[in-house]
Amino acid sequence: MASLLSVINKKAAMSIPKASPNLVFVMSDDHAAHAISCYGSAIVSTPNLDRIAAGGMRFDASFCTNSICAPSRAAILTGTYNHINGVTTLDTPLDNTKWTFPQELQRAGYTTAMIGKWHLGHGPAADPAGFDEWRVLPGQGHYHNPVMLEADGRVVERGGYVTDLITDDTIDFIDRHQATNPDTPFAVLCHHKAPHRSWEPAPRHFNLFDDVQIPEPETFGDDLAGRAEVIQAVKMRMMDLDPVVDLKATVPAGLSLDEEISWRYQRYIKDYLKTVVAIDENVGRLLDHLDEAGLTDDTIVVYTSDQGFFLGEHGWFDKRLMYEESLSMPLLVRYPPQIEAGSRCEEIVVNVDFAPTLLELMNVETPSSVQGRSFAPLLRGDAVSDWPESMYYRYWMHRDGSHNCPAHYGVRTKTHKLICYYNDPLDQPGASGPIDPVEWELFDLVADPYEINNVADDPNYHSLRDELMAELARLQAMVGDEPLDRLD
Repeated sequence: MASLLSVINKKAAMSIPKASPNLVFVMSDDHAAHAISCYGSAIVSTPNLDRIAAGGMRFDASFCTNSICAPSRAAILTGTYNHINGVTTLDTPLDNTKWTFPQELQRAGYTTAMIGKWHLGHGPAADPAGFDEWRVLPGQGHYHNPVMLEADGRVVERGGYVTDLITDDTIDFIDRHQATNPDTPFAVLCHHKAPHRSWEPAPRHFNLFDDVQIPEPETFGDDLAGRAEVIQAVKMRMMDLDPVVDLKATVPAGLSLDEEISWRYQRYIKDYLKTVVAIDENVGRLLDHLDEAGLTDDTIVVYTSDQGFFLGEHGWFDKRLMYEESLSMPLLVRYPPQIEAGSRCEEIVVNVDFAPTLLELMNVETPSSVQGRSFAPLLRGDAVSDWPESMYYRYWMHRDGSHNCPAHYGVRTKTHKLICYYNDPLDQPGASGPIDPVEWELFDLVADPYEINNVADDPNYHSLRDELMAELARLQAMVGDEPLDRLD
């Protein structure tokens, strides 16, 4: 009884929600959840990102449905899987006539803006749509002195560091909106380039971590024994980092192979974390500005990334694979009137769920064509008896030119993961051959959370494998994706 009264009192203490709350949606690129201190990171402190978690909800099982930039961004905007929205690879732009949640917000009377990394194509058929104004980086954009594009082909050039400039523009949009139309709600998407490769820090952070030795992850020396052959051939090891572009230094002479691998890791991880520190500083600027403008209680704040990232786990950098570090997305949501401060959610949510969730929180109807499911009830702390116990993943860009990652799909439950490497480019833009034999991986995430032991062929797991294959087929049918007919 006491705990029930506690919940009632906490909800009663929340402010009255605004009929049409504002939205500040901050998304970084390749920011691993395990590089955020509120997720338990031991290698970097992110006090401002932690502020969002402290004032709202942290999701511990938030996943992307395709761990690569453009496809994940398309899934977030459209609330649909990539075989539906058409953005399956980096080489497939988003058709801007397709429905997106910013378009729906705009139709509902919101003033909308898109600032930062777009990465979904350019030109009349692919420029951002559903925004009253936008200023975006062309392609990947640059870390220093970036050029940015606006509607009607306008080009903006100015000096500075990209994370600072994107934040400047976001704050400027909020200020102009509040000065001219404060009675209309706003929604701004603040999309950072960082911490995407090639991890170039702001000048003020050049010497950060100079006197620190970043600990290597537990699986740093993983030899990948027992994993699928196509996984062992992936080109994402420390030795695959370019010394000039990625590490920005000449490899010291006289190092043994192990010494060079460790040296490369330190160069890589320190620059990566320096760009994360700049993101955290700028999130702090945004949060402070909302406080100063009196907008905190009326504004939904979201922090996420388009996917996770390997920070030396299994000896890798980059993403693309269905392993946990790549699959997991950080997701922090703050909205004081409806979300209990310091709360956590362990239910499975995916990026296609973001659009319907935001629309529900903002009291805007979601069309039936959206495949995602709103997790607004979870944010409010409600128990949902039929919440999904599994999620579906598919990576289409078979053996791209640089990383050699295989095409695959799979299912993740709360306790296990089954991955099918179907290894076929299927004529997808940006994918290439050859067509390789089908391989499977199965991981027991309870007994083997680091995904070291592939038990796909272990007789003790045969019945579970059959169950997971049936669940995979069920999910594919549910989302309308088609399995390959050549699978064993």
